[in-house]
Order: sequence, then C-alpha cells, then structure tokens
Amino acid sequence: MRLSLLLLLSLLFPNLVHAQIIGELVDVSEDFQKLEQTYFVGSRLVDFDAATGEGTLQWDRYARQPSLSFNKLDLGLSRAQSNEFPGTEYDRDPTLPFSIDFVSPRTVRLRFNTRHVPIDAMRNEPSLMLDGPVPADDSWQVEETEEAVIYTSAHGQVHVRKDPWQLAFYTADGTLVTRTQTLGDPGSFTPYVPFSFIRRARDLARSTAATFELSYDEHLYGAGESFTRLDKRGQKMIMYLRDAMGAQNYRQYKAIPFFLSSNGYGMFAHTSTPVTFDFGYEFDAHTTIYTGDELMDLFIFLGEPKDVLSEYTALTGRSPVPPLWSFGLWMSRITYQSEEEVRTVAQQLRDYEIPTDVIHIDTGWFETDWRNDYLFSASRFDDPAKMMQDLRAMGYHISLWQLPYFTSKNRMWDEIVEGGFHVRNESGVLPYEDAILDFSNPGAVAWYKSKLKGLLDLGVSVIKADFAEDAPLYGLYHSGRTGWYEHNLYPVRYQDAVYDITKEVTGGGILWGRSAWAGSQRYPLHWGGDAENTDAAMAASLRAGLSFGLSGFTYWSHDIGGFVQRAPRDLYRRWTPFGALTAHTRTHGAPPREPWEYDEELVVDFRNAMEMKYRLIPYIYAQSVQASAEGHPVMRTLFFEYPDDPTSWLIEDEYLLGSDLLVAPLFKETTSRNVYLPPGQWIDYQTHRVYDGAQWHEIEAGDIPIIALVRSGAVLPHAALAQNTAEIDWSNLELHVFSTNNTPSVGLVALPDGEAHAIQLDANDQLASDPLQGQVNWQVVRVATE
Repeated sequence: MRLSLLLLLSLLFPNLVHAQIIGELVDVSEDFQKLEQTYFVGSRLVDFDAATGEGTLQWDRYARQPSLSFNKLDLGLSRAQSNEFPGTEYDRDPTLPFSIDFVSPRTVRLRFNTRHVPIDAMRNEPSLMLDGPVPADDSWQVEETEEAVIYTSAHGQVHVRKDPWQLAFYTADGTLVTRTQTLGDPGSFTPYVPFSFIRRARDLARSTAATFELSYDEHLYGAGESFTRLDKRGQKMIMYLRDAMGAQNYRQYKAIPFFLSSNGYGMFAHTSTPVTFDFGYEFDAHTTIYTGDELMDLFIFLGEPKDVLSEYTALTGRSPVPPLWSFGLWMSRITYQSEEEVRTVAQQLRDYEIPTDVIHIDTGWFETDWRNDYLFSASRFDDPAKMMQDLRAMGYHISLWQLPYFTSKNRMWDEIVEGGFHVRNESGVLPYEDAILDFSNPGAVAWYKSKLKGLLDLGVSVIKADFAEDAPLYGLYHSGRTGWYEHNLYPVRYQDAVYDITKEVTGGGILWGRSAWAGSQRYPLHWGGDAENTDAAMAASLRAGLSFGLSGFTYWSHDIGGFVQRAPRDLYRRWTPFGALTAHTRTHGAPPREPWEYDEELVVDFRNAMEMKYRLIPYIYAQSVQASAEGHPVMRTLFFEYPDDPTSWLIEDEYLLGSDLLVAPLFKETTSRNVYLPPGQWIDYQTHRVYDGAQWHEIEAGDIPIIALVRSGAVLPHAALAQNTAEIDWSNLELHVFSTNNTPSVGLVALPDGEAHAIQLDANDQLASDPLQGQVNWQVVRVATE
C-alpha cells in the first residue's frame, strides 16, 4: 500500500517525493531525467574570435518526450518550441557566451554561460578552490579554417569545430584523448544526456551537463576519498559531502570534483555546487559531468597522471610539508578522559619503548563529553598547561578534538547566536538545531580563531578539525549564498581558519581533518574517517587513500584497526604495519588501542612495526618533501609510477610509498599473498629475496606482517632508532642500497625543513656527489640479496 502511494505521489508531484531530508545526498543528474525541465543542447558556434578564444554558442531547445513501444515508455529528447510568454522576449534557441582560455601548455579552461550575463560577471569574488588568479599561457598556436579552429601547444591540441559544434582534445602527436558528445554521438536507442544544460522547473535556475567520449578500454580515477572500487569506470559518483558513517559504502567525507583518465587527461569542475560524475554508468561510451551551477567552468589537463596532478595542484594549490613530528606515531582512542590517564599512557609508551610523537585527546577533555566549549575539564585535568609542558619534555605533542557545531546546552550557544556567527535557517534569523559556525562570516572566523588560540597558547600542537560534511543545504550564509553553493565549500573555509591560526601560533602548519573539497589540500592533513573493524574496511580504506591521492592530496592517514568497535587482535596486528607504512600513522577508535591492553606478543609486533617506521622516516620525509613540491601523493598507485604498464592500472590492493617502496598489506588472516610487481626487479625489504617484475608472485610476509619490496637500484635513507622524531640524529644517516647488480643507485634525501635532493651512488657504492654538502655523515649499507 505504501509503495503504491509513493508511486502515485511520484507521478502527480515528482518534486514532492524527491524532497530532501537533511543529510540526503544531492544527485544533480536526476534533474536531467524529468519531464518538466527545459533542455538546451549545444549546437553551433554563432561567432568566435580565435585570437581571444571568446564567442557565442547556440543551444537548441529540447524536451523529454515519452515514447511508447513494446509495452514500455522511454523518455527521449525531442526538439521543442518556446513555452514562454510573451514570446518576443525569449529565444527558442538562445545564443550564449562561451570562452576557451589557455592556462599552461597542458591546461585548458572552458567556460559556458547559461544566462545572458558576461562570463567574468558570474564570479564576483576570488575562488576559494583556486590558489590565486588563473594564469594565462601564450604558447598555444592557432590555425583557423572554415570548419574549425585548431590550437596547438608542445603537449596537445584542441580542435573547435564550428557547425555542428564540438570540442576535441588530442595529444601532441595527434592522438584523440576525448571529445564532447551531443545527440547522435553515437547513434543509439539509449536516451543518454548530451552536452547540455537545463532550466529547472522548480526555481528557473540552471544545471549543466558536460558530456565527453569514453574509449572502450579507458580507466577513470580520483573524485576524492572514495571507498568504492578504485577504477571509477561504470560508477556514478555524487560529489556532495556527507558524513560517510564508515568505509563500506558509497558516501564520501571528501568529495573532489576532479578525476584523471588512463587516456591521458584529467578534468576539474570548478564549482562548489553539487556535482555528479557519471563515468559510463548510464551510457558506457560517455562521461557526463553534471553540476548545479549556472556557469559551466571546466579545466582540462593533458598528460600522464603525474603531469595531470601537477597541473591540477598548480591551479588549486599544493600541500605544504607538515611538521616533522607529525610523521611519527599518533596514539589515541575515543577517548582519554583525564590528565592522569594521559600521563599514564605517555609513560607506558616510553616504558614499552614504542616510538611515539603525538598523544591525541578526543571528545573527553571537556567537563561534559562531546560538549565543545574550549575548556579543559577542571575536575579531571588539574593543570593542562603543566601536563603539556611535561609531555613535551618527554618528546610528545598534544592533539585536541573539536567540531564547529554547538548545541543549545553548550555555554557557547548564546555567544554564537548573539554574535550572529551561525548559519541561519530559512527564517533568516534562527540557527538550525545546532548553532553551526558560519565560516563565510569574517566575524565568526575571528571569534573561532580566538578560541583555538587560547588552546594553542596553552601548549596544544594540533587541532582535530572534525566533521563539517553536513553544512545545511538550505541554510543562509553570510556570503549571501545558500548551502547550494556553501555546503561543499564549508570544509575549505573551516580548515583554512584552523590551519592559519595553528601556523600563526605554533609556527607549524597542520590540522587533522575529516572532510574536504577542492582546495582543502592546502591545509594538511586528512584521515579516512570512521572505518569498520573488518578486513573489507581495511581494503576499502586503502582504495579511499589512493583515490584521495589521485585527487590532489599529498597526505592521508587512517585509523589503525578501524574505529567503530574494539579491533579484533589479528586485524589490529595486520593493520598496524599498513598504518606504519603510510606517511602519517595514527591508532584511534573504540578502546583499547594501546597494544599492552591485548597481550605481550602484540606489544612486540606493534613495536616492531613502529621501529620500522621510525628508521624509515628519512626516506618517508624526503619523499614527502618531493611530493609536496610536485603536487603528488606520498601513497600512490602503481600506475602513477608505471603508466606504461597495463596491469599496474588494475591494482587496487597494493601501493607505492613514495617512488621506491611497494607495499602489499595482508587483508585477511594469512602469512602470504599474491602480489603483482611492476617491471624491473624488486627486493623484499624484510627477507631480501629478489623477484622479477611485470608478473605475479606468491610472497610470504616477514616477521612484520606485511609485504614490502624495494625497487632494485633504489637508495633508501635510514636513521638510527629513536623514541620520537626530535631524537633522530640527522647528522648520521645510513644509505641502504637495494640493488641486484653493480650499477649506479639513486634515491632522495632531505633534512627537516629542507628541500629534497637526488643522491646517487656509483657502482662501487661511493657518493657521486654530496647534495647536503657535508651536513650528514653518510654510512652506506648494501643490502645482501638472496
């Protein structure tokens, strides 16, 4: 009965059934299937100045027309007449502004306006998604014929066909990588969505659909931190932030409107409205980028994955290198409740000789758990400043949890509401159920920073910037916009405030964030949210981290063992070295997390994994410095380093930590697994066995329950074991040479706060040159291979 009623309501009142409940995902592609919308399909260039790249494009009017055949209804697009009155005031087929701009020899910007307004007037303030003004590149050469305009650079070509209109992108040697698709591209009975926009019946605003051709064998990656399959081909990705509530579903804490293709390009939808990527989901031969924006603003990047990410992050910003101490272990649980508990755990970590740099205090440092009022509980924390001073002397930094939502029971409520620092509901006055800080309000930002400054002055080193995925869609913001434009942008504003005040007070730019949108990579670092305590969630977390890295983020972490419940012992044991071989390492979740709360054997396993991490910090840090400089991820897919190896594009349960260390975690209770190795020779980091690449091997893990292999010919800098990063002796480092023959070996080295330098050893393991000019006493250790 209820289903029948819903069906009837959906037919009579389609917008009623699709009304949003708070927190529901917004899939803008659904609007393109509705009968009541007016559709406009890109048709022909009416005029175009090839020198400036500016012109006008005619959009032909269409409507969804039900068609009955063989006991089914299809809703194809058919040419439509004007339906406005008076008809003299509206065009059936409007002619609207279009521009093409060249940002670099690899980057092209396309802008299509769906309103009769100049394109530049559509953006009246600097974009928070971009890292400054968009540059202009004059290296592109232009050639015009009667049929087309052809632009050529050192790295690609853009062909602008005039009538019928089409944009096509080619490599420098003339190989097609993708092109726009309209009706009839290709001929099909499937009613796919062409390159178009709609006038929405509910509010007369516009939404856009940019449709491009997919090759039959093309792979697609990125779109933020996504827990689904790594290759997004065949998926529909909804770029609308939502507390994902775990790692085993399709929702995203961090949605980024960017992707890259195995065909040699990437795309960025420059908007903060909801975005949907249809990666061959509705029609296998098309990628369609749906946005809720009235300006279609797309950046296209040409090249291999490394080129594409460098271009994208040059535009939107790159991740600065976080402080050295952040690369050590973060010990945490939900939650330490008192000063006594924190001091006890700190001492136990030193007693058990588990290298550690950070202790995180989650929701339990307030007088009332979760009630964020920026004050340590007076009943459970006797002297927070003295506690942090003492812990710093032991080599620890303190991380504190907080969030930007305040209930009416919070003493901050009145201050926020009276100051007008909250997001307003539809009344224009009242807050939502919670007072949600409005970071588009400079007054709210100043108020918020003052609260964090008090904590940082007290001795806190880093703020956990939790939540921020669910800013109200229908909220009214100080910016003058609703959540349609501010919802996805909320974490960028939030994290900018946290990062800025932290760097100002402590000198170290860092936060620990869960949510993200394009531009958030400028405020490292982020972690993977509340993963379940399962093998599947462990594997999904790796996929999410790899996707996130392919979306412009250099740094990412995850909760070792999963978050939701007590971690099963075997899972915790296997997840620990996976966490250790990540740029940033944190154990967090339902207690216990301290290995001595399990048994002595787990203490040994846990300590061994962390000792491995701390010895490798010179390698991890150097790789991080280089990755930050280039806009690349530290934890990366195999194809990122081996784009010419077809199998590497298919691997989603292994990764490279930096350029030279391949890691294959154990995702089930086992001591071995099948591992694919890219071309070349590989040396097991633990056992020193040699394996040939470009093939699969069944490999047994070493004493530490993980498989890690080093590229033959690589030099990995190591340090002597220290109990925290401040104790690492950077004046005496070891260069571990992994090589199967007497040929030169290469690696990267960097000192704290310094640049990364290439280092090369000749066939006799002698330094070809010293890039650090005597600052380090190098000891060369050649790994004996088996």
